[in-house]
Amino acid sequence: MDRRQAITAFAAMSAALGIPAGLLEAATRKVADSRQPTAGDFVPGFFTASELATVTLLGDLIIPKDDRSGSASDAKVPEYMDFLCAENQSTGTWVRTGLTWLDGESTKRFQKGFATATPEQQTAILNDIAWPAKAPQGMQDGVRFFNRFRDFTASGFWSSQMGVKDLGYMGNTFVREWTGCPPEAKAHLGVN
Repeated sequence: MDRRQAITAFAAMSAALGIPAGLLEAATRKVADSRQPTAGDFVPGFFTASELATVTLLGDLIIPKDDRSGSASDAKVPEYMDFLCAENQSTGTWVRTGLTWLDGESTKRFQKGFATATPEQQTAILNDIAWPAKAPQGMQDGVRFFNRFRDFTASGFWSSQMGVKDLGYMGNTFVREWTGCPPEAKAHLGVN
């Protein structure tokens, strides 16, 4: 956005909100100045630093880097989540509530937040909430959060450029000659 577009946007917002343009611009500048990134750094619009650390760690535990592709954070899943949480209040609410539950459970068990717990401690908590049928009594809030967060992580990863490449999805690419469904796929499906 250039300066002219910014001034037009401020004027429109101030008229719509009934706030003097100078006051709105000053408040916006103060927020922007408090979030000045260094080159290449991501500045969250929703997550606190602590929440972002937990989101990044949890996403990478769900989709770790392997020999085929990078991790969830390599695919910018935390940035994707931050954007959606900032844009959708109900999404932000369930994510923040779940992160609070996760940190509370870790603090109750190990006297430290989830992101600063040891890998063994993190695994112990995740083992209690990752499989709904095996979850101990009283873990239902954690189970619901983890199931939704796992799906959220997967949707962010496999809709990213890295995730699409990981799937081997070719998209709308030109095929010179269509020979039909490959025989091994038909055999797998049990059709001729």
